[in-house]
Amino acid sequence: MIVKNNKSFNLLIFTLAALSVFLIGCSVQATTAPPAASDKLKVVGTTSFVGDVVGVIAGQEVELIVLLEPGQNPHAYQTAPQDMVHVSEADLIFVNGLGLEEFLDDLIAGTGNAGAVIIVSEGISPLQRAEQDYGDENQEGDESHHGSDQDPHVWFDPNNIMIWTENIAFALAEKDPENADTYHENAVAYREELKELDGWIRDQVALIPPENRELVTDHTVFSYFVEEYGFTQIGAVVPAQTTEAETSGQQLAYLIDIIREEDVKAIFIGVDFDPTLSQIVAEDTGVDLVPLYFGSLSTGAPAGTYLTFMRHNVNTIVNALQ
Repeated sequence: MIVKNNKSFNLLIFTLAALSVFLIGCSVQATTAPPAASDKLKVVGTTSFVGDVVGVIAGQEVELIVLLEPGQNPHAYQTAPQDMVHVSEADLIFVNGLGLEEFLDDLIAGTGNAGAVIIVSEGISPLQRAEQDYGDENQEGDESHHGSDQDPHVWFDPNNIMIWTENIAFALAEKDPENADTYHENAVAYREELKELDGWIRDQVALIPPENRELVTDHTVFSYFVEEYGFTQIGAVVPAQTTEAETSGQQLAYLIDIIREEDVKAIFIGVDFDPTLSQIVAEDTGVDLVPLYFGSLSTGAPAGTYLTFMRHNVNTIVNALQ
């Protein structure tokens, strides 16, 4: 009797174990099965600035790819093979425009996806490329944008990013009307943050004595900031919109004289650019080099988003010029 019961019990245990293995196998198959194709919009942003603003407005409603990683310079960016795939598959491609993303021309030509391109700077009144007189009659100026006279560095003024916000929200809503309310609500909230940022910048700039509101930078990217907040760009180590351009010894000597005459307090340099020429000027003038973020966000702090980027840069400028 005891034997029979043991055999029955063992059979029951075996059956339950086999069933457990079967169920576990089914579970593993279910979890390793390929995911269903997403019906979300496939969206590409070019620079880290564009990608950040698109991400804020789109939220979780799109699949967002940003071509340039934090720290990559759009003036010198070399495309990768996967960029062609991302651009070819994109429903929308958000670009800064104004000649900044020259690398994108070949990608668009190769994919035939020009209809997906949205220029977020559409509607901004572009400033003309900064022309600096460095006493060199033979200087050729900045040809880094193939003759373009428009300054593409619009992100140094948050009022321009408000225009980006409207353009991005409109394009997303038009392409994806089911989530239009979400895009517009996010855009309204972000505009309020940008307005608050603009007011904060004005308060901070007021802490700088008017006679100290002069900027010397490693290249001329601050035109929109200078225009909006009452600064004067009195010179640049490289009198061009990109440090890919060149300068001459005569131009450097002229800049050194200006720095001494104007009693300049700091030379602001991009954290991602070669500081060699700026160091020469700093050593000759005794002026400090102060790093800022110019062409890209950072990975995390201190400039991981557009809002923190502007606050970090303004705090740094104010501390250097007070």
